[in-house]
Amino acid sequence: MTLIKFIFIAILVLWIIRMLIRLILPMLFNNLASKMQQQAGGQQQQRRSKPEGSISIDYMPPKPDQSKTDKLGDFVDYEEVK
Repeated sequence: MTLIKFIFIAILVLWIIRMLIRLILPMLFNNLASKMQQQAGGQQQQRRSKPEGSISIDYMPPKPDQSKTDKLGDFVDYEEVK
């Protein structure tokens, strides 16, 4: 009798979870899609605010010091003799 009761409760819980997922997931996906569309629209407006042909640089790597390479000395090519 307890086995039948357990199976019935398990099936009932799984059925309720299935129904909740069918109701909640579409709302979550719609919300996520609308947020992504708003983000994409905001990025397009930012791009349009700059005049065409202008260049903006976000990151400039640091220039290596020339003095370090001068201190290394002369480099000599060599051939391996067998």
